[in-house]
Amino acid sequence: MTVLYEDNHIIIINKLPGEIVQGDKTGDKPLSEIVKDYLKDKYNKPGNVFCGVTHRLDRPTSGVVIFAKTSKALSRLNEMFRKDSIDKVYWAIVKNRPSKIEDKLVHYLIKDEKKNKSSAFNTEKPNTKKAVMHYKLISTSQNYSLLEVNLETGRHHQIRCQLAKIGSPIKGDLKYGAERSNPDGSISLHARSISFIHPVSKVKIEVTAPVPMDNLWKSFEESVRDR
Repeated sequence: MTVLYEDNHIIIINKLPGEIVQGDKTGDKPLSEIVKDYLKDKYNKPGNVFCGVTHRLDRPTSGVVIFAKTSKALSRLNEMFRKDSIDKVYWAIVKNRPSKIEDKLVHYLIKDEKKNKSSAFNTEKPNTKKAVMHYKLISTSQNYSLLEVNLETGRHHQIRCQLAKIGSPIKGDLKYGAERSNPDGSISLHARSISFIHPVSKVKIEVTAPVPMDNLWKSFEESVRDR
């Protein structure tokens, strides 16, 4: 487990692909419990350790996840996420380069609970929710493109679904139209950075998560750094 930032109220982790943030029907140990074990061991805490889940990332994705170490931080962070006052930047690797270098995408999404998958429409339909995101092409390789993504809304599988809708599914994302899976079962979507005003200290926090240990990811990270 990689800790990116920690103080008395919050702890920020770089989630690995395949890890789950919160317990689910699989019974696999979630990151929230791993963080609890870490805190219990680090601070020699007896009994239960508080670790509040403030937001989630899909299991096959990687990157920044914030956990609350106190109930005060949890309630305030939850409110900040509700009000979209936390700025998150995602990186996505796609095979098919979008037709535009940067664009604002507006779709209407509906979730299929049984398939755990969302579908996007260009016009509003019954039971759909408006989804808005911005992307920008920031690097290219011989076969792939790296997009920087910012969300205005937080819908189920939003980035995955909207990029697939414009013909640029995320690398490895079989559910949304990728040709083949990644060897480790991940999809090439990474919560790259997060910035917000600390819920207790009111200091600005900015955290960047290193990309997964993968040659393509690393080459993209270096190309962006070298610009």
